[in-house]
Amino acid sequence: MSQLSYKEYGVVKALSGCIASVINLQNCFLGQLVKFGYGTEGIIMGFDTQSAQVLIVKENEPITPGNQVEATLEPFNMPVGDGYIGRIINPLGELQDGREAVKPDKYIPYFNDAPGIMDREGLSETLETGIKLVDSMLPLGRGQRSLILGDKMTGKTTVLTDIMVNQKGKDVICIYCAIGKPRSSMARVVDLFKEKGCFDYTIILTAPASSSPGQQYLAPYAACSIGEYFMHKGKHVFVGFDDFTKHAWAYRELSLLMQVPPGRDSYPGDIFYLHSRMIERAAKLNKNLGGGSMTFIPVVELLEGDLTAYVPTNLVSMTDGQIFLSMPLFNEGFRPAVDVGLSVSRVGSRVQWKSTKAVSKSLRLEFIQYKELLRISKLQTGGQSDEVRDKLSQGKVLQALLTQPANNPVPLEIQIMCFFAKGENLLKDLEKDQLTELQVGLWDYSNKTDSGLIKLIREKKDLTDEIKTRIRNVINSYVKEIKAKTVVPVDEVEVG
Repeated sequence: MSQLSYKEYGVVKALSGCIASVINLQNCFLGQLVKFGYGTEGIIMGFDTQSAQVLIVKENEPITPGNQVEATLEPFNMPVGDGYIGRIINPLGELQDGREAVKPDKYIPYFNDAPGIMDREGLSETLETGIKLVDSMLPLGRGQRSLILGDKMTGKTTVLTDIMVNQKGKDVICIYCAIGKPRSSMARVVDLFKEKGCFDYTIILTAPASSSPGQQYLAPYAACSIGEYFMHKGKHVFVGFDDFTKHAWAYRELSLLMQVPPGRDSYPGDIFYLHSRMIERAAKLNKNLGGGSMTFIPVVELLEGDLTAYVPTNLVSMTDGQIFLSMPLFNEGFRPAVDVGLSVSRVGSRVQWKSTKAVSKSLRLEFIQYKELLRISKLQTGGQSDEVRDKLSQGKVLQALLTQPANNPVPLEIQIMCFFAKGENLLKDLEKDQLTELQVGLWDYSNKTDSGLIKLIREKKDLTDEIKTRIRNVINSYVKEIKAKTVVPVDEVEVG
């Protein structure tokens, strides 16, 4: 059967920035590929009875009014394939790292439909982030859509990159989609990924601040198309979008150039649809479709912590939870600066291991109560009761356990051991520095003294009596060793 061949020719009527107004395209559709000649390409963003609005995404030759335009039936496609893993590309699939060319395995439309309800299954597998506060209180599942919100310079990108660093050896393909970021910020991310060996399973897709609004608009759709290629092969994919604020700005600029009537904050009326049709492409596919998954975490920049702004409220309503980063907490030195009261995971403990669920079920409430008690105790001038002192002491241990430096994800097995030890009051006599030492050295110490324990925790994913006993023994002996290091020998004590 011969393939349907169809071509239509139009003429550029006017040009406004990167938007060309084209007439005589009678049968065009949204997302259609349009060619201007000399390799210059665009996509149809909108049309009326008189003309079509074409976004120019690749300009090899200057376009002027009167130029001929060719439109075919094909949609605008993104080249995808296994060869792109470990590479840096732009939203058109062009390599940006100066290395050898890649032959695409397939072409997938930028604006693909999201999987239907019957193609999905419920979220049940945990996505290990390596961030103790997130894994214990705000768990992520494979196929979930979550959100990172926060002011400028509160560590949003760090949380995102930490999650990607932690996927090493977890059989998860990561896509870091950078939208409107300066090249200096991108260089830091690239250096981190090289240092941590992330390029073995990571693709960086970048539309820097110097790129056109059209490429910044296309970038997250391109990342979705790459992710779908791997998801439909039965693999697990994690996509981080950094950030959607810049994406919304780019779309607002394009809409104003297309003379779309502005609404709230000058955004067009379809800004909600812009993000929702993209967010819905995240899914956990059922067994018949290979059981692959695609997890999304977009970043949104706030202004002075204002969660009620237009774009943040839209995205909060269409995701399965959010991680809110607080500037006051960041300034206090608490890292990651996650505000537990304003953060939530709507998937909840359903995706957690039984062992994680057991050790972390009361941590959220305990941490919120500790923060409130700490605030009140600073206002009181009188003495504190024994009960208050005991709760503050336990809260300090919990805060020390949840504090985590950048670029150092913690394995889930170590988190389980630490939180179990905290629940059993095995860490109450340790100072902050000693707690840090315990967490850093616990993996090696556990393998040295009880070599099969960590492997058993991952296999069982539940706290059996045997595992509890072995954790107690390892923690108790390690605590004694740490405390012994800090005891000053008698012959070194000066006599006054």
